[in-house]
Amino acid sequence: MENNKKHYTELDVWKECRTLVKEVYLITQNFPKEEQYNLISQIQRCVVSVPSNIAEGCGRNSHRDSLHFFYIARGSLYELETQLLLSFDLAYLYKEKLNDILAFIEKCKKLLNGFIRYYKQFISE
Repeated sequence: MENNKKHYTELDVWKECRTLVKEVYLITQNFPKEEQYNLISQIQRCVVSVPSNIAEGCGRNSHRDSLHFFYIARGSLYELETQLLLSFDLAYLYKEKLNDILAFIEKCKKLLNGFIRYYKQFISE
């Protein structure tokens, strides 16, 4: 690891996305049990992939490789957002809870977009 490069566990973006995982797992505990192997599983896999891909990107040897995983993490945030909106449509989430978690996702998107912009400056087009 470069001297000026933080370990991924010290990054605000990773910390916030890790907290997002906990929040989403708490939300899905209240979903109907018949969704255990369907929507709940999909949502949980999706949210776990966000901090996981940030960590994997930080472990790569080139900025270009790192960005690939950061883009996957960002895509997972959009996928998660869609799955939670579908959950609301199915009446598994109340509007207030949906708005709270969507605001949290938006915060994570902004942090991740800033992180991506930071990494992009090291790549010559």
